[in-house]
Amino acid sequence: MGELVVAKMRQDMSAPPIEVEDLHVRYARASVEAVQGLSFSVAPGEIVGFLGPNGAGKSSTLKTLMGFVQPSAGLCSLFGKAAGTPESRQGVGYLPEVALYYPYLTPHETLTLYGEIQGLKGSALKKETEALLEAVGVSAAMRRQNRSLSKGMLQRVGIAQSLLGNPKLLILDEVTSGLDPVGRQELRMLLKKRRDEGATLFFSSHELAEVDMLCDRILLINKGRLIEERQMDMLKDELRDYTLTYSGDAVMLGLTDDWNQVSDRTRTARFRTKENLLKGIDKVNQSGGEILDIVAQEGSLENYFIAKVGGAS
Repeated sequence: MGELVVAKMRQDMSAPPIEVEDLHVRYARASVEAVQGLSFSVAPGEIVGFLGPNGAGKSSTLKTLMGFVQPSAGLCSLFGKAAGTPESRQGVGYLPEVALYYPYLTPHETLTLYGEIQGLKGSALKKETEALLEAVGVSAAMRRQNRSLSKGMLQRVGIAQSLLGNPKLLILDEVTSGLDPVGRQELRMLLKKRRDEGATLFFSSHELAEVDMLCDRILLINKGRLIEERQMDMLKDELRDYTLTYSGDAVMLGLTDDWNQVSDRTRTARFRTKENLLKGIDKVNQSGGEILDIVAQEGSLENYFIAKVGGAS
């Protein structure tokens, strides 16, 4: 019997932090199917961005993972446990799109309340509460009532609340909402530190710059369907282009259509791939020309997003 329990525990530990299979979410009153056949998984230690336009089904999916919305069909689980069960939520930190806290409590009292609900208590809870509020930049306001705090400060309180108990999985809905540039930078550092300590992060955001700097992988959905899944490093390579400035008579036909003569002996060529750039450099060298400059320009994640969403509409 003991061996069976140990085997089951090992199986649970090896299960993906998030697994979704053919998920459908329908709101009967509004006759809206918010999620239509969505399938994906998130591996341990990943930072995955969940992207899509307004109304794409992102929040519905996250709420289903947390058990706040019941799926009309399909399966979803957290660490191998059916989503919505108390067991599935153990070790999970969650930040809703709009976090509402009791206005007459302070941030310190708010985290203490949520910590006690999780079973944390005593000096350990007090120490963690104060450390988290300091980490998110709210330590100076921890004794002020929530009703006196700005939207950005309340978002920081929400982030601190989601980190209580050192969760193994963070599910964050519009995590950067209301944060200023300093707050977003501090959040990036904090989330990367949690990932380095073994946590898995799954979050939605409309701040594509944050997605670019944080994510290992992105899932792009529209009208409740998955339309693209990409590794960020490969996507960045694909979106990046290269400009070669050179002197000489090397011709770049077949490698690029963006090829211009700047002066009698100086030309520029813009390449969509690094492979074609290297071929262009070889052509310059073989023709006896001179490389004057090479510039790599990062592509626009926003343009990619708009093109993909528009193509799927």
